[in-house]
Amino acid sequence: LWQQCASVISKLLAHTGVSGSQIRGLGISAQGKGLFLLDKSDRPLGKAILSSDRRAMEIVQRWQKEAVPQKLYPLTRQTLWTGHPVSLLRWVKENEPQRYAQIGSVMMTHDYLRWCLTGVKGCEESNISESNLYNMATGQYDPRLTEWLGISEIDSALSPVVGSAEICGEITAQAAAITGLAAGTPVVGGLFDVVSTALCAGIEDESTLNAVMGTWAVTSGIAHGLRDHEAHPYVYGRYVNDGQYIVHEASPTSSGNLEWFTAQWGDLSFDEINQAVASLPKAGSDLFFLPFLYGSNAGLEMTCGFYGMQALHNRAHLLQALYEGVVFSHMTHLNRMRERFT
Repeated sequence: LWQQCASVISKLLAHTGVSGSQIRGLGISAQGKGLFLLDKSDRPLGKAILSSDRRAMEIVQRWQKEAVPQKLYPLTRQTLWTGHPVSLLRWVKENEPQRYAQIGSVMMTHDYLRWCLTGVKGCEESNISESNLYNMATGQYDPRLTEWLGISEIDSALSPVVGSAEICGEITAQAAAITGLAAGTPVVGGLFDVVSTALCAGIEDESTLNAVMGTWAVTSGIAHGLRDHEAHPYVYGRYVNDGQYIVHEASPTSSGNLEWFTAQWGDLSFDEINQAVASLPKAGSDLFFLPFLYGSNAGLEMTCGFYGMQALHNRAHLLQALYEGVVFSHMTHLNRMRERFT
């Protein structure tokens, strides 16, 4: 990941003709949740794990039976998902105990890349606030959380919480040599990618919602405070402005389904896909698709599938059904968020 990031920065500077010395500062927006580990000698500890990973399914189901999510939510304002760092840490503890014993630092994607750029460790607040390691009321880690989750051994491996706009370090000479950036350039905490989309969309108050069609289907809004006893267990996180929170309804039910589908069909361009879908009447068949390839916030056990398939259906029908399934999943999240913001 670091090599790819460094290569992209270097190529971008070369392509634009901008020199590293012209860059006044930088920050990284990256995927939230998942797990990146360093060992006690600050070396990458095994392969990173993405937020769409489901290996911790049995662990989360066990926690649900033990009512652990109900204990966590009032403090963290998070649901408990297989791709959360805490779920993956517990999986590593139970399945790779030697690796678990070597953990020196717990990070997420942009924390790891920022460390590669600066040599300074930190967990950025908009991301770590949605990890189930962070107490939303205090703005700090809470050892009760790791105790309830059975991973209290990693408390000492949690890096300091850093603000999104806080200068966390400077580009090192080594990173400068690889990327073309100037040594000493300040690097800020950065943003969880969902938060960055809300910021770029200009969301500032509770009057507007923002939808993201990425690997996850996400509808988000900005709140000025926390609420209790809501209709749904909305996910809250720290926003870029003091006193504001980003609120989500989300599931991994968006374009990740299309990415998987096209990988099975070989070389299929997005133009070809769109043309195939447009060639059919809207809602042109009774074939439908459940977009739960990576699960759903409606239930961990939910799976993906095409239903109503007949011999008359072709690839275009499958693609149309996939599009419809993804859109209806987005609509579900949008309708729930409308309940919260109206």
